[in-house]
Amino acid sequence: MRYFKKIVGERLYLSPINMEDVEKFTEWVNDLEVTINLVLSPYIFSLEKEREALEGLCNEGYTFSIITLDNDELIGNCGLLNVNLINRTAEAGIFIGNKEYWNRGYGTEAMNLLLDYAFNLLNMNSIFLRVHSFNKRAIKCYKKCGFKEIGIRREAYLVGDKKYDQIYMDILASEFKGKIPDLIK
Repeated sequence: MRYFKKIVGERLYLSPINMEDVEKFTEWVNDLEVTINLVLSPYIFSLEKEREALEGLCNEGYTFSIITLDNDELIGNCGLLNVNLINRTAEAGIFIGNKEYWNRGYGTEAMNLLLDYAFNLLNMNSIFLRVHSFNKRAIKCYKKCGFKEIGIRREAYLVGDKKYDQIYMDILASEFKGKIPDLIK
């Protein structure tokens, strides 16, 4: 696959989505262990449906593949949705589909790169996200990145007979520095 280093971190970089990866993404979005933490878990994604979804994300222009620096391996994606350039707000989303990279800090690094892009290149002021209350790994990641809890939507996610809260978190530009400004000499 061919990737392009848009924003580079210590161990990974963000690249525009490569449509040749549609089979890998389709595999991940149909893996319940991956999607149970996302809003995607009840949906079935055919190869064609995932291709359409990826094309839509590419057309919006704010979604990236997460690629390892050492071997150019696709491990997930992240991006900004509902980008409002007037009010300078957006919603962040991320997932690491390759389970070999879970619990190793790759999600935190990718989210920090996405925030650097959002705040220092797109000039966003406020980025928010939603996370299920049982997704402790993601909550820990978001807090490490500087997100703060701003509210809870009670019992908003149902799995069988269990009800879970949806936690809303955000971060402001004034709370995030990033590395992109350091590139200007």
